[in-house]
Amino acid sequence: MRLELGNIFIKDVQFSDATKIENGVLYIDKEELLATVGGDERVKNIDVELAHPGEEVRITPVKDVIEPRVKVEGPGGMFPGVLSKVDTVGTGRTHALKNVAVVTAGKIVGFQEGIIDMSGPGAEYTPFSKLHNIVIIADPVDGIKQYDHEAAVRMIGLKAAQYLGEFAKNLEPEEIKYYETEPLLESIKKYPDLPRVGYVYMLQTQGLLHDTYVYGVDAKKIIPTILYPTEIFDGAIISGNCVSACDKNPTYVHQNNSIIEDLYEKHGKEYNFVGVIITNENVYLADKERSSNWTAKLCKYLGLDAVIVSQEGFGNPDTDLIMNCKKIENEGVKTVIVTDEYAGRDGASQSLADADPKADAVITNGNANEVILLPPMKKIIGTTQYVDTIAGGFDGSLRADGSIEVEIQAITGATNETGFVRLTAKEY
Repeated sequence: MRLELGNIFIKDVQFSDATKIENGVLYIDKEELLATVGGDERVKNIDVELAHPGEEVRITPVKDVIEPRVKVEGPGGMFPGVLSKVDTVGTGRTHALKNVAVVTAGKIVGFQEGIIDMSGPGAEYTPFSKLHNIVIIADPVDGIKQYDHEAAVRMIGLKAAQYLGEFAKNLEPEEIKYYETEPLLESIKKYPDLPRVGYVYMLQTQGLLHDTYVYGVDAKKIIPTILYPTEIFDGAIISGNCVSACDKNPTYVHQNNSIIEDLYEKHGKEYNFVGVIITNENVYLADKERSSNWTAKLCKYLGLDAVIVSQEGFGNPDTDLIMNCKKIENEGVKTVIVTDEYAGRDGASQSLADADPKADAVITNGNANEVILLPPMKKIIGTTQYVDTIAGGFDGSLRADGSIEVEIQAITGATNETGFVRLTAKEY
C-alpha cells in the first residue's frame, strides 16, 4: 500500500462568517460547525472555543484530541466504519491540517479525563499545547449513562474533524510525505539483506469506557490481526477510552503514531518494516493468554527478526505487555517494549506491575507519578470541578488561587507510550 499524506500547515485559527483556509489561517463559521456536529439527543448544550499556544488557558476535563484530515484520492473516507463506509483505507492521498486539533472536553467519568495547559510548566509536558485547539464542550442531558455520553462526545469530535478537514481537500499541500509497505513476499524480495522488523500495537480495550475502535469495531472483540501501517495513518483506529490522561492514545496519536513514523524513516535503509500487528489489552487471564499467543504466532508467521511493542495504559495492561514480550522472545524474535512508569513520587517503587528477564530492552516515556504545580490561568475552558478526583489528583489539588498540584498523570499526553511526548532522557 502507498499513501501520500499532504500536510497543510495552519498558523492561526479564528472564528469568521465562513469556514475557509486562506494564507495559512483556518477561519471557522462557528454556527455552521455547531449545526454540523449537533442534533444528538443525548446532548443538551454544545459550544466551541479556541485555545492557542502561549495563551493563559487551561482546558479540562479533556476527552479526545483529533487531527482534521480529508481523503482526496483513493478508496474510503475518514474514520471508516464510523463516519465513512467500511472501505479499506491506506492508499491514495489524504490531506492533513497540521498544527491544529479538535479537542473534546467535559466530564464523562471525571477521574480519567485530562488537563491541557496552553502555557506555563504544564504546557511543557503535553504535545497538544503547541497546537491551535478547537475545543468542543458538550453537556449531556440529565440522567444519561456515561457510556452514552462518551459515544455522543466521540461522534461530535469526529464529525468536527471531518467537517474542518473537508476545507483542505482542494488545497495544494506545502509538504507531501510518502509511505509505502509492499506485500510481504514483495518486500522480502525487494530487501533480501535487511532485517525484518514489525510493530506490535497494543490497544486499550478493557471495557467500561476503556475502548478503542478499528474500522468501527470495538477492538476488545477482535483477535490480533495485521494492518498496513498506512491504514492507521488514514483513520482506521480511533480512541473511545477514558483512561489516565498521560498515557492514553487520543485519536490524534493514532493518526500520527510516532513509532510508525520512525520505522518508515529507516524502512529500506536499515531494515525492512514489514507491518503492524494490532492486539488488545484484556481483563481476564484466558483472554490475555489468547491474544498474546496469537501475537507471538503472527510475529513468527511473518518471519520477523525484531519487533517494537507499545502498550496503552498501566497496571493491568502491564501483564499483557510482558506476556507479549515473553512469548515473542520465545519464538526467537527480539523485542523492544515501549512503556511509561508508575514508580511513585520518589521514583523508588516498582515501575511496572509485571516483569520478566526477557524484557531486557525497554524504552520509558517518564514517571507518571512525578508531581507538578500548575499555576492559575486567566481562562478555563471546561471546568476544574473534578481536578481533586482526576487520576493523578488528590484532595486539595485545586488551590484557592486556581493553581493545581497534581501528578503529571493528569496531563494529557505527558507520558504517551508511543513516544508522542515532550519528555526525553539525557545521558550523564
